[in-house]
Amino acid sequence: MLKAKVYVTIKQSVLDPQGVAVQGALHSIGYKEVESLRIGKYMELELGTDNREEAEQRVKEMCEKLLANTVVENYRYELEG
Repeated sequence: MLKAKVYVTIKQSVLDPQGVAVQGALHSIGYKEVESLRIGKYMELELGTDNREEAEQRVKEMCEKLLANTVVENYRYELEG
């Protein structure tokens, strides 16, 4: 069995209002050194296959069809197992 770790982040060219809000909150509680902050998503998927090539293909499809909005987000993944 393989495990996929998927990281989804907003593209640099896209405004991240949630990141700006969290950065402001950090500043308000004394963490002024935070110059920028962007919010992302992390997902772990357990895959019922040991075929690494098949798993890579399927994870890529999942990311492009559902897990990431590729218009405004980038994704990357790692396979373990």
